Amino acid sequence: MCVALLFSALAVAAPAQTAEKSADPFNWRNALKQKAEWYAGSEALRVADNLLLYQREAGGWPKNIDMAAPLGESQRAALLRKKGENDATIDNGATFTQLEFLARVYTGQKLERHADAFKRGLDYLLAAQYENGGWPQYYPLRKGYYTHITYNDNAMVGVLNLLRDVARARPVYAFIDETRRTRSARAVERGVECILKTQVVVRGKRTAWGAQHDEVTLAPAPARKYEPVALASKESVGITRFLLGIENPDSRVSEAVESAVAWFRATQVKGIRWVERPDPSKRGDFERTVVADADAPPIWARFYEIDTNRPVFEGRDGIVRYNVMEIEAERRNGYGWYTEEPARLLARDYPAWQKRQKMQSTEQAK
Repeated sequence: MCVALLFSALAVAAPAQTAEKSADPFNWRNALKQKAEWYAGSEALRVADNLLLYQREAGGWPKNIDMAAPLGESQRAALLRKKGENDATIDNGATFTQLEFLARVYTGQKLERHADAFKRGLDYLLAAQYENGGWPQYYPLRKGYYTHITYNDNAMVGVLNLLRDVARARPVYAFIDETRRTRSARAVERGVECILKTQVVVRGKRTAWGAQHDEVTLAPAPARKYEPVALASKESVGITRFLLGIENPDSRVSEAVESAVAWFRATQVKGIRWVERPDPSKRGDFERTVVADADAPPIWARFYEIDTNRPVFEGRDGIVRYNVMEIEAERRNGYGWYTEEPARLLARDYPAWQKRQKMQSTEQAK
């Protein structure tokens, strides 16, 4: 659909706005948390039409925008002028979240403009994949660490989960043609190969993954000053969960899972809590700090030194430290240095996977 026709269609479809800014009962953070029937309603339609305006000509979406906020006429016109910007990304949930939302709304309302936008976005993801199976953070490519294979904040895993659901013809993606399903399935296969090849091996043992990996060498790579070359616990949980969802995994996938689980067990940090306390020097602010507590449940550092499995922390000076309290307050308080995600993987997801594997083995032996 050309820009002029899109603007005309959305102007008719969008509810009238009396002001450029108005209160909005729905926030984009909750886009995928609604009941199925909600996506057949008027509010879902309004938000879906917003997404058509934010979608770039390349097919993807920019990040860190509340795309559910009501738009006035001048705001819609401004977004149409930004269509050609090269800021489409998979970072911070961008693009694959918009696509899942559009699929749900199309399933509930059957408006072709939403199906068309979804297909353009799906084609964007397929085009962005490297030959080695990884995805960069931005596409078209941007210079810098953005070209690295991006596991950070589950970017690549978010793409793979969507493509796998498309390939498996989940009901919400029933409108997707067989050609795109086949291409999606192949993209997932290549993505799995990339995951297996990027799992870091230390002294002959598979461990976990970095937040980014070099798109050529596949080695773990740095990003921002405070994001060093390291093993990344939070991202490795997302990758492992994706591998757990593979039907009939081969021995390589099973080995990758078992190795990652062993690494999570070996790297848990005990005896401390990572807490937020009010900052008495700044009203309304907080300080994050480590508190000794022998009864605390295990937690994991965000980053681990590859050779030693020691937790590592960096501030904006890029200097590696082994105590989070030694980095500046701005970065200490403004970044997720610890996570509990591996605990849920070990207690729930991995045992369920083991049970399924045992049942499959039993069935195959009959």
